[in-house]
Amino acid sequence: MELVRNHSSIWQKLEDIKDRYTELEASLANPSILSNPEKYQRYAKEHAELSKIVQVYEEYRRLERELQQNKELLKDKDEEIRVLAKAEIAEIKKKMEELNKTLKILLLPKDPNDERNVVLEIRAGTGGEEAALFATDLFKMYTKYAESRGWNVEILSSHFTGIGGIKEIIVLIEGKGAYSRLKYESGVHRVQRVPITESQGRIHTSAVTVAILPEAEEIDVDIDPKDLKVEVFRASGPGGQHVNVTDSAVRITHVPTGIVVQCQDERSQHKNKAKAMKILRSRLLDIKQREQEQKIAEQRKTQIGTGDRSERIRTYNFPQNRLTDHRIDLTLYQLEEILAGDLDKVIEPLITHFQAEAIKSANL
Repeated sequence: MELVRNHSSIWQKLEDIKDRYTELEASLANPSILSNPEKYQRYAKEHAELSKIVQVYEEYRRLERELQQNKELLKDKDEEIRVLAKAEIAEIKKKMEELNKTLKILLLPKDPNDERNVVLEIRAGTGGEEAALFATDLFKMYTKYAESRGWNVEILSSHFTGIGGIKEIIVLIEGKGAYSRLKYESGVHRVQRVPITESQGRIHTSAVTVAILPEAEEIDVDIDPKDLKVEVFRASGPGGQHVNVTDSAVRITHVPTGIVVQCQDERSQHKNKAKAMKILRSRLLDIKQREQEQKIAEQRKTQIGTGDRSERIRTYNFPQNRLTDHRIDLTLYQLEEILAGDLDKVIEPLITHFQAEAIKSANL
């Protein structure tokens, strides 16, 4: 990996960031800025965003000076000092290499959605009841992972089968950086195991589709009420008995795109409509962003992978206790722990891989 010191444009960018950081520090102490809450907040936010880069950059510069000092000591007449200097140089170079990687990651363009909440959609695919049961397993996995990170999980819409499987479930996961951690989960998740409905003990292959959408705010998507067809009806199906005496279920059709969203989990028609609108906004934002990304397809590849929901991204093999992520050739024999919510075992290597790809593409 090329060192940032040897890349003049990167080095200049780091110097510019440091200058801007120093300028912001002075501004934040300026009485005229302190008396302007809006401007102060804007400057404070930018200052905080640059803080990590400047901190790492200054440590890198300090190690550079230390390295030079130790190189001078290699000329010392005392052999013991030369040996110590050589060992110190090796240690400093190792630290500088780590900081070099960190700086390149910090300089990558930020995904504007990274800090957003997530709308997670899980749908049973091929495999009938077995696919629906595995959809339940995935829902539990994501729920446990969210809980381990202190995130909140709220079911927006659900459709269960008679024996506890999930045909479709849509949930909102609220938490700092939720999208940045979960954005690589979109795609087809394949399961290989003996279904509980299989009497011959044969292994079946089924599939579940996962979609990760950044939660959209009202300001992100302009929805004309005239474009909406809103229908109310009585809830039905497993779990719906307590609400099916009134027309509380809501179906919203966005006429221009043909997107249909249906919610019936709440007793209140108002609450179901609010949840349906939340899902609709996130789907429309997803379409809007995908259209933008198609215009810069090459950049998109480096930022968030393909994100294609028809792409088979992962296989969960129960007989071998094995998980394989096909995008990065990652194989782990810890399926039980991962399904219990220890998803960072997969997420961390994915983040590392896509960051490395982005660095390569950005020529950093």
